[in-house]
Amino acid sequence: MPSNDARNLLQTAAPTAAVGVVTVAVSGVVAGGKGALGAGIGTLLAILFMGIGLFVLQWTAKTLPQLFQAMGMMLYVAQLLLLLIFVALFKDTSLFHPKTFAIGLVVATVVWMAAQARAHMKAKIFYVDPDAAKSEKPEKTGPSS
Repeated sequence: MPSNDARNLLQTAAPTAAVGVVTVAVSGVVAGGKGALGAGIGTLLAILFMGIGLFVLQWTAKTLPQLFQAMGMMLYVAQLLLLLIFVALFKDTSLFHPKTFAIGLVVATVVWMAAQARAHMKAKIFYVDPDAAKSEKPEKTGPSS
């Protein structure tokens, strides 16, 4: 993973994890151990889904840029379907508190998206690669004299 991609991942995952720790602590105080576990699972699931999605989109942008938008939509649908499957499998569980799971998932997702938007706005991404322009020889367009 190039340094810009790693920096982007760090700038999004770190605030999400920090807010996740706060969500787990508050859920633990409000709903006990099962509440803390639910919020922790929700936070980890959001970080996992969003991190994999970020990696896949960055790979797609570099290797298949013409498929970037379609891959983004497909990835979004796949994430929702995987989350639906997870919720369906654990809908009647007594392992963790379902409301704190949902709160942890939503809070982590919102923080991830906000941190990703901030990281993208702060990134200094060239529209034109200045090194590539220097190495190419200019083509002659007119008749030679």
